[in-house]
Amino acid sequence: MPVPAHRPRRSCLYMPGANTRALEKAKALAADTLIFDLEDAVAPDAKAEARQAIANATGAGGYGAREIVVRINGLETEWGADDLKMAATCGANAILAPKVVSGADIDRLDSALTAAGAPVDMGLWVMIEMPLAILNIQEIAEAAHRTRLAAFVMGTNDLAKEYRARATPDRLAFQTALQLSMAAARAYGLVAIDGVFNDIKDEQGLIVECEQGRTLGFDGKTLIHPSQLDTANRVFAPSPHDVEHAKAVIEAFADPDNAGKGVLKVNGKMTELLHLDEARRTVAMDEAIKAFEAA
Repeated sequence: MPVPAHRPRRSCLYMPGANTRALEKAKALAADTLIFDLEDAVAPDAKAEARQAIANATGAGGYGAREIVVRINGLETEWGADDLKMAATCGANAILAPKVVSGADIDRLDSALTAAGAPVDMGLWVMIEMPLAILNIQEIAEAAHRTRLAAFVMGTNDLAKEYRARATPDRLAFQTALQLSMAAARAYGLVAIDGVFNDIKDEQGLIVECEQGRTLGFDGKTLIHPSQLDTANRVFAPSPHDVEHAKAVIEAFADPDNAGKGVLKVNGKMTELLHLDEARRTVAMDEAIKAFEAA
């Protein structure tokens, strides 16, 4: 299912579904996407209450242009089916499903959403957090051609657990998983969101990890605390220099004197038609961010 090409998803903030105060506070936060969580952030005995709290919050609205995503429990759990039924019709933009490992999982989720009455434009986001998901990543991404699959969200904490890996600042243990997931996402037109940074007080560490994610090509980052929003929003947005250069590229190729040319020199750099495509995307994203922030 098509995804808005230039919708900002720089910052995707997890909000615990059981915390009604947090759900209310989210209406004033500078997050592009809010992920209302029914899985990891909610204790088993609070699942039903959290489900109702999210239904109430999304039904009441007030979140402006922010994208709303509900992370459900897995369909194999005792809560998953009820989570999905609620999320399908609560007014959210998408659901986020955990621990998928195959294309068949995507088909099952897609069918369940349709059966639950989900709108045709409701997206399906999935957590990439299991070793088998990495081995099957192309098969999972390919399901986007026949389903509402719209986004990958990296679950690096779960990957660390499953890998029995050490989480180091360079994320060496996860580079293969991150890069394969990115390649599959881009090959099949999916949004790709990087995993969380756990140390809320380490601002410099967050900057470094956001920069790494941006370098790898991710569209944004999942976050666990509002204090992380400004960094993610800055790093995953085109810089003023990027926008200025992109506009120069567009103007150069639009110049009648350059008609028919496939290679130009712009600001001293060799620039091809592929750079024109990226320049247009950069300007469009900058405009989308400005429109979002003005809404």
